[in-house]
Amino acid sequence: MSLRPIVILTGAGISAESGIQTFRGAGGLWNDHRIEDVATPEGFRRNPALVQEFYNRRRRELLGGVEPHAAHTALGRLKDEYPGEVTVVTQNIDNLHERGGVTEVIHMHGELLRGFCMVCGERFDVRADISVSDACGSCGRVGALRPDIVWFGELPYRMPDIHEKLDRCGIFIAIGTSGNVYPAAGFVGRARAAGAHTIEVNLEPSETQNAFSEHRYGKAGDLVPVLVRELLTEALGPSV
Repeated sequence: MSLRPIVILTGAGISAESGIQTFRGAGGLWNDHRIEDVATPEGFRRNPALVQEFYNRRRRELLGGVEPHAAHTALGRLKDEYPGEVTVVTQNIDNLHERGGVTEVIHMHGELLRGFCMVCGERFDVRADISVSDACGSCGRVGALRPDIVWFGELPYRMPDIHEKLDRCGIFIAIGTSGNVYPAAGFVGRARAAGAHTIEVNLEPSETQNAFSEHRYGKAGDLVPVLVRELLTEALGPSV
């Protein structure tokens, strides 16, 4: 493996090991709500109170003691110590990467601890519940606030930036992803087209397993620190 840039894509599996429920797994949050009701613009228009409470509950969970684990901190170490470029792109809306030491994260699906006003576009940090009766602190409009989350039918954030990183990467690593949600599921193909070495780290084979040249199956908290040590050893020598 060379010192060409590394792009890392993370999905729900890495957060699940911290105790955050996944949307699609057994016992996941989708099991008590239809996707159409809580994760689409149409659902928000039909019942904004339901959608706000859905994300308020997830925000309380995140702020109520959920902690990053060894995979998050290992990626923080890689970001700090690897002599080449490291880009972390996540489908997750939590802040566990940042708390694990990754200072710059591309949140392609938005962030649970951010909100925005649909009238004036003002974005802001959120630590408390958002209510349908809240007014925008910028324009004063009531009922115009929503979580800064990319819902189904909306375009993920920073796609041109992500494509530029993929087109230059030498190593592409997907951690805890299902491989069935696009456009993220197509990232491995774009990285391969750029000549990147591709690595899948997952509990089990993903839908895109055949697109990867290397597979490591098991818990991210066990496998990612080992992979990071290997990358740093190759880049810096055996003293790391």
